[in-house]
Amino acid sequence: MSAGGALLVAPSGLQSMPGANVMQRVSVTQKEETLTADIVIIGGGLGGVASALSSLRNGKTVILTEETDWLGGQLTQQGVPPDEHRWIEHTGSTKTYRDFRNRIRDYYKRNYPLKEHLRNDLYLNPGNSWVSRFCHEPRVARAVICEMLAPHISSGKLTVLYQYKVVKSSVNSDIVEDITVKNRVTGDFKILKAPYFVDATELGDTLPLTGTEFVTGAESKNDTGELHAPQEANPYDIQAFTICFAMDYLPAENHVIPKPADYTFWREFTPELRPPWPGKLLDFHYSNPRTLGKRELCFDPTDEGCGNIYNLWSYRRIADKNNFEEGAYLSDITLVNWPQNDYFLGNLIGASEKDFHACVEGGKQLSLSLLYWLQTEAPRPNGGKGWPGLRLRKDILGSEDGLAKHPYVRESRRIKAVFTVKEEHVGGKTGRW
Repeated sequence: MSAGGALLVAPSGLQSMPGANVMQRVSVTQKEETLTADIVIIGGGLGGVASALSSLRNGKTVILTEETDWLGGQLTQQGVPPDEHRWIEHTGSTKTYRDFRNRIRDYYKRNYPLKEHLRNDLYLNPGNSWVSRFCHEPRVARAVICEMLAPHISSGKLTVLYQYKVVKSSVNSDIVEDITVKNRVTGDFKILKAPYFVDATELGDTLPLTGTEFVTGAESKNDTGELHAPQEANPYDIQAFTICFAMDYLPAENHVIPKPADYTFWREFTPELRPPWPGKLLDFHYSNPRTLGKRELCFDPTDEGCGNIYNLWSYRRIADKNNFEEGAYLSDITLVNWPQNDYFLGNLIGASEKDFHACVEGGKQLSLSLLYWLQTEAPRPNGGKGWPGLRLRKDILGSEDGLAKHPYVRESRRIKAVFTVKEEHVGGKTGRW
């Protein structure tokens, strides 16, 4: 199937289908139903939500599916604050995204015990992090997304299907006729029909099911003609995923978790990567992505001992207790998405269900091992080892194990486009920025 974007088109004869709130039983087992809408969007991350809002503004009925119980993708169920460019507060965003960010700030100002001088701060950064100009709690992003979608759900224009994962599709002569999704909890199926289907999954899951051409990993110079592409393609050269978690710090208490099953492996693990990793994974250094040299990092939850070295504690901090009234927060809260818990020993794209779960479990073991190392063995800037007062904040990400509901995915299948934007299109004749 050829296509120029993640939009899969069904026959025009379906244009007169009823809205997304109309259901029709098609199985005597009552475990399968058919739903119809103007547009079906598979995947409830930020892209899926944005696509839904755009479609609803244009008077369309929408079915939106999500394989977890939280909408919002990276900002919510993956536990990663927004990674944005440095000009985001003034330019370089859509009107909808600008509105979304403003709503999050307004949510804090309406509901949280902020210090008075911050209530009129146009550029409020709840976490005062240094990775982003706007780090906030996942639950707030989720609440704002639900708020933005609520009137469309009430009107019957939007149906949101939680815990549903795409499993198959019916295609006729390059036309997608329907997509079937399965409930991960009950096992029930829903057959979704629409004139248009949008893939907004984290891994591009509908592409192989619909026969849509796609690529993965690194394309070769012969494939794209890019200036700095490798001579040979490597479809398995894919960025690592991360299982994120949140923690705070209570220095007078002991919150050391049970020793993870794979801790000994990860404690001694030295990555074999390009560029070379400068030593063991569980240490405060990594390969600088710009210079490829060794870059020293620091960690201090008191935020006092790191001096001019980047402190990982404030890197993705989502709540700076100093932003709030005295006593509102016992501690800062930080999200851990660091080089030290990037999992690159397995690939999620195209993995069997068994291998997928094995990779996710491996990623969880790495993140728990990092936490345990921080609590027990990590070197302190001013001497000593370990910070036993670090507490895994299970409530922040809404999961039983305290880890993110879904892996943070940096790279997925890429649809083969009619026109491919290449390195030289954004970097000039040399391809350099």
